[in-house]
Amino acid sequence: MLGSKKKYIVNGNSGIKAQIQFADQKQEFNKRPTKIGRRSLSRSISQSSTDSYSSAASYTDSSDDETSPRDKQQKNSKGSSDFCVKNIKQAEFGRREIEIAEQEMPALMALRKRAQGEKPLAGAKIVGCTHITAQTAVLMETLGALGAQCRWAACNIYSTLNEVAAALAESGFPVFAWKGESEDDFWWCIDRCVNVEGWQPNMILDDGGDLTHWIYKKYPNMFKKIKGIVEESVTGVHRLYQLSKAGKLCVPAMNVNDSVTKQKFDNLYCCRESILDGLKRTTDMMFGGKQVVVCGYGEVGKGCCAALKAMGSIVYVTEIDPICALQACMDGFRLVKLNEVIRQVDIVITCTGNKNVVTREHLDRMKNSCIVCNMGHSNTEIDVASLRTPELTWERVRSQVDHVIWPDGKRIVLLAEGRLLNLSCSTVPTFVLSITATTQALALIELYNAPEGRYKQDVYLLPKKMDEYVASLHLPTFDAHLTELTDEQAKYLGLNKNGPFKPNYYRY
Repeated sequence: MLGSKKKYIVNGNSGIKAQIQFADQKQEFNKRPTKIGRRSLSRSISQSSTDSYSSAASYTDSSDDETSPRDKQQKNSKGSSDFCVKNIKQAEFGRREIEIAEQEMPALMALRKRAQGEKPLAGAKIVGCTHITAQTAVLMETLGALGAQCRWAACNIYSTLNEVAAALAESGFPVFAWKGESEDDFWWCIDRCVNVEGWQPNMILDDGGDLTHWIYKKYPNMFKKIKGIVEESVTGVHRLYQLSKAGKLCVPAMNVNDSVTKQKFDNLYCCRESILDGLKRTTDMMFGGKQVVVCGYGEVGKGCCAALKAMGSIVYVTEIDPICALQACMDGFRLVKLNEVIRQVDIVITCTGNKNVVTREHLDRMKNSCIVCNMGHSNTEIDVASLRTPELTWERVRSQVDHVIWPDGKRIVLLAEGRLLNLSCSTVPTFVLSITATTQALALIELYNAPEGRYKQDVYLLPKKMDEYVASLHLPTFDAHLTELTDEQAKYLGLNKNGPFKPNYYRY
C-alpha cells in the first residue's frame, strides 16, 4: 500500500503447531459540557486516537454515574481489582454478548478447540490495545485458552462496550477501558497495562500503533525484550514501517493489515455493511437521492461506495492513486476533487488513512446540515481542531452527534468527533471480524514460536497459505464445498493440491 515499504513473506511451515496446520489544556466552547481532567501522561506520542477536547461524560449513558472509573474501588467475584472498567456489575450482560459473538466466530472457536491441548501460546504475555467489543473478547479468551496471559486497553476512546469490558474483568482479564475515556484516561489505561511490577510483556497486539509507540518511547528496555508485534491497521503499519526505515524497530513485526483476509474481508465487507448502520443510527437519514462524496477508494472506500450506491445515493469519489481512481470510474462512480462538490453534497465520508483530508476551508463551504464522518482508523482525516474556535457553537444532539453552528446559522452534523464511525456509533458484523481475529491469533502464534533468528528486526507479511487456512475455517458456515484439483490438474498448474493456490504477488 505504501510505495516505499518493504514486504517480507514468512515461512508458512514454521512456528505453527501441528494441531493448527490445517494449513496544555483546551477550553470547551458554548453549549458543550466541560470537565477538568488529570494531567496527561503524554501529549505528543500519537494523534491517532487521542486528539479530542470533548467531555467524556457526554458519551456515557444517562443512567451511568459521572464518577470516573479511576476513582472507583471495584473487585470481581474472585477478589481481584487488577482492572478498571465502568461498572463490574454489568458483567453478566457482557457475558451474554460474548456468547452471541462466539456463534458467529467459527474459526476462532475451532482454533480454540484444536490448539488448546498443546497450548501454543504457553508463556506468552500479550499486551493488547484494540477495540474492546464482544468480538475482541472472543479473541482474548481464545488467546487465554491457548496459554497466553493478556492485559488489555482500548485503542479508541468511544468504541469500548462497557458490559463486555466488565465481563472480561470478571473472568480475570486485566482490562483497562471504558466508553468515553478522556485523553488522559486513554494513556493512563495503556500505562496500567504495561507498567506492572513483576510482569514483562513479550508480545504486542496493536490496532493503530499507540501501544507500540508508548512502550517504545516510555519503556525502551521493555521494548527490546518483546518477541514480536502484530499490527492490524493501516495507521499502525505505516508507523511500523517508519520505525523500520529509521532503523529503530528492534523487534520483528507482522503486518496483518495487508494480509488478504484483512484487506479483502474486514476492510471491504465489514465497512460495506457498517457504514449504513452508523449513519442510520446517528442521523435517521434516508439515503436515496442523497449526494455523497467518499474520500478514498481503497477497500474501505469500495465498501462504503457499494453500500451507498445500492441504497440509491449519488456517489462521488476522490482519489490520489490513478489505479484506485480508474477502479472507481469503472465501477460507475464520478471521480472528482473535493473542492468541486463540497458545496452540494449531503454527506462527506473520509477513508484514506491520511491527515487533513477535510480542512476548515472545506468545512466552511459545506451546505447547511451536511453530515461529516470518518471511516478510517485515525481521527486525523477531518480537521476537527479547527472547529474549536470561539465564533463556532457546538451543540450536542445525541451521543456521538454534534451540531457545529456558524455565525450565520449554518450548521454541519459531525459524527463521533471525526473518529471511526462504525465502531464509535454502531457495531460491526461479527463474522467478518472472526476472519481478522483468527489471522491475528495465528500471527501471534507464528511470531511467538519462531526460532531465534528467523525474523529480523523488520515488518513481515503472513504467508498466503495462512490466509487460505483462515478462509477455509470459515467456509463450513455456508455449507460451502471446495473443488479439489486432480493430480493431473495440479501438475498442469504447477501447484500443490493443498495450496497455496496463488503466487505471493497475486492480487485478489
